[in-house]
Amino acid sequence: MIDDFAKEYLHNDLREIREAMLWKLDGLSEYDIRRPLTSTGTNLLGLVKHLSIWQSRYFGEVFDRPFPEPLPRWDDLGARGADMWATERETREEIIDRYRRVCEHSDATITALAIDSPGHVPWWPRPNVKLFNILVHSLTETSRHAGHADILREQLDGSTGTTAEYANSQRDPAFWEAQRAKIERAAKAAATTPDHARSANA
Repeated sequence: MIDDFAKEYLHNDLREIREAMLWKLDGLSEYDIRRPLTSTGTNLLGLVKHLSIWQSRYFGEVFDRPFPEPLPRWDDLGARGADMWATERETREEIIDRYRRVCEHSDATITALAIDSPGHVPWWPRPNVKLFNILVHSLTETSRHAGHADILREQLDGSTGTTAEYANSQRDPAFWEAQRAKIERAAKAAATTPDHARSANA
């Protein structure tokens, strides 16, 4: 009973955070979903591409249920990092549609297997796993990248949140400027205050 509850709980959270990832692309131009927004090149469409490739592996070959479309080899050093950005020949629709197909394939694996079903992850130091391990790992990884996507989207148009329904309403830019200035003042004050003085005031 608890195993079924745990599997459904983790699976529901994974479904929700996947949709949040896709929502982060809504309403943005081709350039904005692709352009690098950090010094390491992190971009919105690349995050979705990355998740599609790795989720297809984790819920596919790990449980001997391979995703039925060709994928780059996980151990191809020459292709390392190519999953984190989209070339000019890859369309938004192509990447999003593949992510949805990967999610359907992953959902079928999760539904078909018990939470303690064994799997094998050859790129992990301890390769023998259970479906539980992979559910937790995939939920953690997707949530981590959804956090990246939230910050990237905020940089682009100030939008934050997990769905359109719960999106942070756009406040007056003056409000956010004042909020940012307040936090900046606190940071500067902390940087000039000795550690022992901060501890005494805590």
